[in-house]
Amino acid sequence: MPYELFVGLRYTGARRSNHFISFISLISMLGIALGVAALIVVLSVMNGFETELRARILGVVSHLQITGPGGQLADWPAIAEQASLNPEVVAAAPFVDAQAMISTGAEAKGALVRGIEPGLEAKVADIGAHMTAGSLDELAPGSLRIVLGAELARALGAKRGDKVMLMMPRGESLQSGLLPALRQLTVSGIFDLGMYEYDSTLALVNLRDAQALYGLGDRVSGVRLELADLLRSREVAEELARRIDRPLYIYDWSRSHANFFRAIQSQKSMMFLILLLIVAVAAFNIVATLVMIVTDKQPDIAVLRTLGASPLGIMKVFIVQGTLIGVIGTLIGVAAGIVLALNVGAITPVIERLLHVRLDPSIYYISELPSDLRHRDVAAVALVSLALSLLATLYPSWRASKLNPADALRYE
Repeated sequence: MPYELFVGLRYTGARRSNHFISFISLISMLGIALGVAALIVVLSVMNGFETELRARILGVVSHLQITGPGGQLADWPAIAEQASLNPEVVAAAPFVDAQAMISTGAEAKGALVRGIEPGLEAKVADIGAHMTAGSLDELAPGSLRIVLGAELARALGAKRGDKVMLMMPRGESLQSGLLPALRQLTVSGIFDLGMYEYDSTLALVNLRDAQALYGLGDRVSGVRLELADLLRSREVAEELARRIDRPLYIYDWSRSHANFFRAIQSQKSMMFLILLLIVAVAAFNIVATLVMIVTDKQPDIAVLRTLGASPLGIMKVFIVQGTLIGVIGTLIGVAAGIVLALNVGAITPVIERLLHVRLDPSIYYISELPSDLRHRDVAAVALVSLALSLLATLYPSWRASKLNPADALRYE
C-alpha cells in the first residue's frame, strides 16, 4: 500500500484530542449525505411526475391527432387507412369533440363532450381501465348514454343510472336569440383518471349519438392515432403530412402539451442546481476540516518531510483523507436516497397526516406522489458529489505540502 494512502486512512480513522475537528468532519459527511439523498429523491419524484403526467395525458389526448379545416373531417376511414400505412401507427379511432352544458336540475356544468367508438377507443386511450362504475361498451349507438368524469359527476351530483340534460349550442334560431338544443341522456358510467383537468370536464358518448346531436352527418372532428413509439410522434406527423395529399391539421402530443413538459424539465434543472448547493456547502466544509487537521498535524508533516516524503506525497495524504469523507457521505446519501425514492408512495401519506396537507389534484393534476428512480440520475448525483469533495481537498492539501519542516519543529 502506498504510504500516502496508508497515512491518509490512519488519520481519518484515528481518535483526535481535538473533538471539534471530529465534529466538523462528521457534519461535513452528514451534510453531503443529506444533499445527495435529497437530490436523488427530488429527481426521482420529478421523473415520476413527468412519466405519470405523460401517461395520463396521452391516455386522453392520444399520440397523434388528425383534424380537418373547421374542426371537421369527412371520410375518416380513408384517412385512418392511409395513416395506418406508416409502420409506427398501431391503431386509429375517430372522435367528435364539442362543447355542451350538462345539467341535473339544480346543478349545471360546462363540459367537453367527446363522441367515441368504444371498440376502437380502447386501442388509442386507456379511459376504460379507469372506470369506477359501468363500462364504455355500454355506449351503444342510439342508446343516448353518457359517461362522466368523476369530478364532473360529483359536481352535478350524478351517479350511474341518473338522467342528465345535455344543452348544446346548436338549436332553433329565434328573434330573441339562439334557443339551445336539449337532449336527455342516461349516465351509464363514471371514470376517474386521477387528473382533475379531465375528470372535471370530460364526458363521453357514442360517436353516432354525437354526430346526430351536433348535426354532423357522417363527419367527425378527427382521427386519433396510437404509435408504437411515442417519442417518434413528430417524425411520424411529418411523414403523414407528406403522404396524405389533403388539407389536414396533424398534432402530436409533444406540441399540443409542450408547455407542460418544458416546465417540468426547467423545474427539474433548477431543483438540481438549488439542491446541489447543499452538497456544495457540505463539500466545502471539508476545506475547513482539512485546514484544522493540517494545523493540528504540523509536527507529523514535518517528521514525514524529514524522513523523505515529497510535497506531492504530503498533498496526497490529505487528499485521501478529504476524499474519504466525501466518499463515505456520498455512499450514505446514495443508499438513503434510493430507499426513500423507492418508498415515496408509502412515506407521503404519513407526511400529509403529520403536516395536515394534501396533494390537491386541481393544482398538481395528479392525486398521488409518483417516483421514478433512474440509474443515470443516481450516477450523476454521486459523480458530482465526489467531484466537489475532491475539489474541496485541493487547497488544504496544497497548504500542507508547502509547510517548512524546520518551522513546524522549532517549538516541539
